[in-house]
Amino acid sequence: MAVVDRRQQVLKAATKCFSLFGYKATTMDQVAKIANVGKGTIYTFFTNKEQLFDEILRDVIVEMKKIAEREIKKDKPFFDNLHRVLDALLEFRSEHELFIKLSQESRDFGTPQAGEGLDKIESVVLDYLKREVEQAIRQGEIKPCDPKIVSVVMFRLYIVLTAELNKVHVPLNKEQIKHYFHLFLSEGLATAK
Repeated sequence: MAVVDRRQQVLKAATKCFSLFGYKATTMDQVAKIANVGKGTIYTFFTNKEQLFDEILRDVIVEMKKIAEREIKKDKPFFDNLHRVLDALLEFRSEHELFIKLSQESRDFGTPQAGEGLDKIESVVLDYLKREVEQAIRQGEIKPCDPKIVSVVMFRLYIVLTAELNKVHVPLNKEQIKHYFHLFLSEGLATAK
């Protein structure tokens, strides 16, 4: 088996371990067992668990960037693209077991590494949104505003509409989410005078 194959084998096993057990409970022994390699093999590629975890996060971030790039249609308006990208990213996040476990671990146990991992991923999404908002401002699609503030509000609103609202309200379908997103951010709540 080639060196590259073993490294990928270790990464795949580590992703599985972190997804099953969380950051805190994952050990290099577990990773070695699932990867079917000796623990020493892991250390030929990664110095410690933190470095292994960081590599997995980098891979997830690269995958998320590809998803976002795939969803952008240059001939479509800003809000249509934004909705498609956020929907695709949140779907990816909800289906990716690592996100689910890190969210649970961060919420239930306050494991710093789990929270930091989620923060890194969120930071990438916010940076992406900020660039898209800046582009939309330059093209006159949205009013001049602070792109960083608008990006955070957009991201949080989307999370509320897609996930958090479900705790107190019947889940919204995609069209309802899109409607409320446009209502709050594009149209505003005030009636025309």
